[in-house]
Amino acid sequence: MNETQEGNAGRAVWLEMNEVGDDHLHVSRFTAREDQSWCVYGDNRSGIDRFVEFFRRPDNPQLSYRKLSFPKTIGIVSFKDQQEVFEQEVRLDESDFLDRIDPGTPARNFLRNLEANIGLVEQFRLGHVLNSGYRQLSSGESRKLLILQAVTDGAAHLILENPYDGLDVDSCDEFNRIVKVLRQRGITVLLVLSSRADIPTWCTHLAWLERGSLVGSGTRAEMIKEIENCSAGDDWSKILEFQDATADNGSGQELVRLVNGHARYGERTIFANFNFSLVRGQHTLISGPNGAGKSTLLGVITGDHPDCYTNELYLFGHRRGSGASICQLKREMGIVSPALHREHYIPGNALHNVVSGFFDSIGLYRKPSNQQWEMARSWLRVLGLSTLEKAAFRTLGYGEQRLLRIARALIKLPQILVLDEPTHGLDDSNRAQLLDFLEKVVDRQISTIIYVSHRRDEFRSFFRQHISFDQVPGQ
Repeated sequence: MNETQEGNAGRAVWLEMNEVGDDHLHVSRFTAREDQSWCVYGDNRSGIDRFVEFFRRPDNPQLSYRKLSFPKTIGIVSFKDQQEVFEQEVRLDESDFLDRIDPGTPARNFLRNLEANIGLVEQFRLGHVLNSGYRQLSSGESRKLLILQAVTDGAAHLILENPYDGLDVDSCDEFNRIVKVLRQRGITVLLVLSSRADIPTWCTHLAWLERGSLVGSGTRAEMIKEIENCSAGDDWSKILEFQDATADNGSGQELVRLVNGHARYGERTIFANFNFSLVRGQHTLISGPNGAGKSTLLGVITGDHPDCYTNELYLFGHRRGSGASICQLKREMGIVSPALHREHYIPGNALHNVVSGFFDSIGLYRKPSNQQWEMARSWLRVLGLSTLEKAAFRTLGYGEQRLLRIARALIKLPQILVLDEPTHGLDDSNRAQLLDFLEKVVDRQISTIIYVSHRRDEFRSFFRQHISFDQVPGQ
């Protein structure tokens, strides 16, 4: 390893990389100036997650460089940061000692000089959750909170990984306005993105990572044309050739019914008097602003929210609590959600993660059959992740983890697919492959889909029911 240097925050050049790399990513040369607005783009196979790790752990013995220069006043916000905070909150959970669910550390406790920064809090649209516990926040809300935490801790430079994931349209616009405010305060923002659609108009310069190397950098106008010629990935629908994907002719059968549904977190009402029904083949899209209750509704349905026991809820024709356990009911569901992803903090490799979908367990505690092992390996091949079969799940990048979680949910082709923002962290090719695959599932009448998304480019024509949560409660 060669000498590393720390940049001076007052210099025009705040980030300089020369021959920086490890076993996953190599950057020959990259320089960012404070008067430039940079985005770094790469798909899920590019090594883009490693780019962020270079700044988080420049002392990593596996990292080599001729020059790696950046300031001390740098703040990094990524899924990994959200995961670490979540796991700390789990360790501090005192629900077992209370007569109620412990909501976690109040959001306000993450912020220094709250009174002086209350205007920025409102611009982030987090004022209404300041008294909420961290575990009560949505994925988008928790990410924005950690960005605010970095700013109030004094960060003069921010590296933000996929900050648009989980944000509704208005919140994306608000985030862009916030970046403008931050720059007016002298804070430099560099975005690391997996989707071309997320590259904002305010971005002046763009770097492109592909297959473990930085292959280009320059002005946005120069680079965007090259990136648009990226090749597509493999066809996920091939997997249906290996699976017993027979159609279910129970069209019209009721799968879910919620009567005058309600949900609360502490004193905060998420929704009330909400009626929802789902019959076989009634593929449903759910949209609405952050914090409006979309994920909470899915948690009630899947049994992952405490109010699943206090509602009049029918699943597969049976009222919840009348016999079948949550575990038995989940056998008929495949679930992808930010919450379930966060909760996967136990050991296990990529292959174990996928094959555990047959048993609806977080971790692998039963011995799969040879056929089940082969099906899991088939999914890894289709996703281009075969070389990571034995890699520990927790060491993988967020996009790679999300692909594995999707494969875990789809592997058994369940009666209901519950997909809560499933494309978080996915590049454009994998996002399109997932939606195209779901279209094949719909055509073959294999599963009924409940899909939560903010992205209008994901509103496919096969959705027969669209439920919109119009506003955040209390706003």
